[in-house]
Amino acid sequence: MTKPAAPKRHLPSSPFKVPTEPPPKHFAVGDQVTHDVYGLGRVIGVEDGTATLVDFGSARERILSPYAKMTKL
Repeated sequence: MTKPAAPKRHLPSSPFKVPTEPPPKHFAVGDQVTHDVYGLGRVIGVEDGTATLVDFGSARERILSPYAKMTKL
């Protein structure tokens, strides 16, 4: 088993800009969302920014942060 690669550090002498992290996604109850695996759904619960409960019609799923596969419509 191999270890995941360490993130590359930015050198002060580099002519390129420092990479920035995108701001965290925030969802509210009632937001309509789409998920790459589950499809269209509606947010029915939010747990302090760590997880979101989404109703996808046929199933209810608890999606954990950072919500890489989920976007707000």
